[in-house]
Amino acid sequence: MTDTAENLPVSRNVKIGFFHLGSGMADVLATGVWNRIMISDLGFAAGPVSLLLSLRYFLAPLGIWAGRMSDKHRVLGFRRLFWIWLGRLLMVISTVMLGVSTAQLVGGGDVSSTLWLIIGGSLVTFSLGNALSGSTFLALVYDRAPESQRGRAVGIVWTFLLLGFTLGGVFFGLALPSTEGVDGLTFTAGDLQNLFIMAALIFTGLWFFSLVGEERRYMARATDAQDAQAAGTNEIDDRSFWNDLSLVWRDRSMRFFLFYLVGSMFFAFSQDVILEPFAADVFGMSAQVTNRFAAYWGGTAIFGSLLFLWLSRRIVWLTNTRMSQAGTAIILLTFALLTACAWLEIRALVIPGLILLGLGLGLWNIGTLGLMMDFSPLGSAGTFLGFWTLCVTLARGGGVASGGLSRDVWQQVTGQLHISYGMVFAIGVLGLGLSLWALSRVNVNAFKANLEQERSQNEEVATILAGAMD
Repeated sequence: MTDTAENLPVSRNVKIGFFHLGSGMADVLATGVWNRIMISDLGFAAGPVSLLLSLRYFLAPLGIWAGRMSDKHRVLGFRRLFWIWLGRLLMVISTVMLGVSTAQLVGGGDVSSTLWLIIGGSLVTFSLGNALSGSTFLALVYDRAPESQRGRAVGIVWTFLLLGFTLGGVFFGLALPSTEGVDGLTFTAGDLQNLFIMAALIFTGLWFFSLVGEERRYMARATDAQDAQAAGTNEIDDRSFWNDLSLVWRDRSMRFFLFYLVGSMFFAFSQDVILEPFAADVFGMSAQVTNRFAAYWGGTAIFGSLLFLWLSRRIVWLTNTRMSQAGTAIILLTFALLTACAWLEIRALVIPGLILLGLGLGLWNIGTLGLMMDFSPLGSAGTFLGFWTLCVTLARGGGVASGGLSRDVWQQVTGQLHISYGMVFAIGVLGLGLSLWALSRVNVNAFKANLEQERSQNEEVATILAGAMD
């Protein structure tokens, strides 16, 4: 494969998508399986466990640094793959370490400070690897597809991430024994250790299969001019990191896209930690019922992503901006429905709300990820995709935290559970409305025209200066 964007067939795109199938499964193993074992099965406090798992949010800024390094330099002949392989190697090693150390807790051995250091170090390493490889993988997808195919390319890849969440939950749920054993546990230390080692091998296979042959290795050291040409620009780019990112605020469309991206992600995920408790507290739904909520919205999100990927290839009018508008509007409608569901205590609206949420997230997935590609200038794709990924990560983390905190505050104010949950959803309606307004100010074509004009002006200045020096 070359560094310049060639035609990317759907079959090759699907192959690359297997990378995020492994990513989704790895996320489920860390934040689902390990989290449940530590809190529910072993009885450790939820606070420290949650703090360890939240490290990915604090290390996310490293994704911008790795993306920028991959824009500017080759390492061992590779621009993107070095950082992706390094990050995923760290994740594989940390998965094995986490499984072995947690198995010692299950086995009832002495819980020493060294063991906790290994567990903490494993999760830090996992989060570090995720930060280094996440944005550089998106940059590789950007490099592999021509501009007209980038929306489809990233849409397929992120649909595989949703599929990884679903398959990971099912697979890991079946992989551990389900009959009660010693001390009330349904598995032994050996069972748990084998699960994590098997998972690490599966992740390695998926990541290797997806990436092998997707970037050409340059054996000779490229000159700065050759590096610049390979990155997609004709001039040597010596701009600073902050000069690059200042474009986000200088350009009107990019500025409003930032508002939209952060706002839509923040408010869309304000329901993340309260949806199941809402159904339990207001309607008395059992755990067996609420545990299926993720399957409802997750399955619909996958269906929506695939459907609109297919439609976007056949309907020219269905641009990334319009799909983003439709997705956000559907999520807004979902929150309005859940507000009525809570305040009027209408149980029958819960499942329709979940289905609408999944459809909206599927559309948001395709459209907004395509816009992230559109707003990543040629030659600085790694830097900007790292920045957008950081914004999405922090906004999602903030949204998740805000939902629970808002529910508690309104519970103190109103003293009624159905009112407090409804207030969280109602605030989401307002926030998503503001996000839609920001998106209406976004003009991708104007952004590209302004960027091209700025580049031409810079070239003219460089030519004049070169002539003056001669």
